Amino acid sequence: MMNHDFLRWLLARVMPYGMAGLCFAMAPVQAGTQSLDYQEQTLALDGERMTVRVPKGYLLELLSRMEAPRMLTFAANGDLFAGSKSGKVYRLPPPYSRAEVLVQLDDYPHSVAFRPGEILIARTNGVYRAPYRPGQSTIAPDALVLLAALPGGGGHDSRTVGVGPDGRVYVSLGIQRNCSDQYLGEGYAFDERRGGVLVLHEGGGKANWAPFASGLRNPVGFDWQPQTGVLFASNNGPDHLGYDQPPEYFSRLTPGSFHGMPWFQFDGKQLLRDDCVAGVPPRPVEEVTKPAATFPARNAPLGMAFVPGGAMDVRLEFDAVVALHGSWGTQPGGGFIGRAATRRAPKIAVVRFQDGRAIRVDDLITGFQLPDGRRRARPAGVAIGPDGALYFSSDSDINGLFRLRRLR
Repeated sequence: MMNHDFLRWLLARVMPYGMAGLCFAMAPVQAGTQSLDYQEQTLALDGERMTVRVPKGYLLELLSRMEAPRMLTFAANGDLFAGSKSGKVYRLPPPYSRAEVLVQLDDYPHSVAFRPGEILIARTNGVYRAPYRPGQSTIAPDALVLLAALPGGGGHDSRTVGVGPDGRVYVSLGIQRNCSDQYLGEGYAFDERRGGVLVLHEGGGKANWAPFASGLRNPVGFDWQPQTGVLFASNNGPDHLGYDQPPEYFSRLTPGSFHGMPWFQFDGKQLLRDDCVAGVPPRPVEEVTKPAATFPARNAPLGMAFVPGGAMDVRLEFDAVVALHGSWGTQPGGGFIGRAATRRAPKIAVVRFQDGRAIRVDDLITGFQLPDGRRRARPAGVAIGPDGALYFSSDSDINGLFRLRRLR
C-alpha cells in the first residue's frame, strides 16, 4: 500500500472522531455493490491438497502456525497480534511468517487492542492493560493490571476488546447458554450482565462498564463502518431451535439498542417470542432492532472487520469481512446425530454495503470443508493489514494465519 493509503488506514483505525469524521466525509461513494468473480486455487498443506475458491485476481497463502489463534489486531506500526484459546498472546512482525509469544496467560486471552503507550488484553474475567511500546517483543505476566472486571464463568467465555473511533474501550460478551436469563441492564446482578457490547467510562480514577447494545446471544466480532462510524457486530444465534432457525445476525448497534435475545428471535421475516426463558422480557418486542443482514443458521460468525478505503480493491471498499466458523451441529435436528457432511461449512463471507447500509451477503473464500465433512481450516479472527490484504486466523484443523492478497 502506498504511503497515502497507509495514512488513510491508520486514521480509520486509531484516530479519534475529530479526524475520523473528516476521513468519513472525504470517502468516495462505495462501489461495493459490484459482483465478485471467482477462481479455484489449490494449496498443498500438511501433505494434502486443498482447493479453495477465491475472488479472481487474489491469492490465498498460509503464512505461519500458531496454537488455536483467535481475534487479530494490527498495531499502528504494522505488527500483528493474535489472542488464542491456548493462553498465548502472539506477536507477528512483518512479513507475518513467524509468530512470537508476547505473553502466556490463563483465563483465555481472546483479543487485544491498543491505546497510546499501552496494550489491552481481554480475558474472560476482565480487560487488562500493560505499558507497551511499538516493537516490544515480550510482556511479563505480572505487568498486566486489571482495567475493568467482567462477568466470568464458563459458556461463551471469549471477550473481544476494541478501541472505537471515539477513543473509548468497547468489549463484547455473550450469555452463557442458549437461553440464559442474562441482560446488560438494571435488575441483573453483575455476574448476569451479559449478552451484548459494553463501553468503558473512565474518570476520577475509576473505570465502569456501561451497556452500549444488549440482547445479543454471543457477539464475538465488531467493528465500525468507515463511511459512517456506526458500530456493527456479528452474533451467534441459539442452537435449541434446530438446524435452520434462527438465522445468525449481523447487527447494527447504536447506543442503547436492544436486539432481543434470548426472549425474541428473528426468523428472517419477523420477530417471534421465544418461550425458552420464562418471565417478562426486560424490554418489549417493539424496541427490538432487527439485524441488518443475516447468515444461514448455525454458521457461527466470529471475527469481523471492515475494509477501509484503499485496501483490497474498489469493489470491496467499506464492506464487512466476516469469519464463519461453521457448525458443530448436523442435519436434520442440529445435534451430532447426523452426518458430518451436513455441517455448515466454514468460510469467509463479505457483507456488501452501499452508502453505509448493508444490502446483501456474498461468499469471499470457500472450500475449507471436504464433501465428507472433514475440514482443513475454521476461520476465527479477521483483520485488514497495512498492506491492504486480508488476514484471518484458523483455530481448528490447520492452526495458523492465512492471508488473501491481491495480485498486482
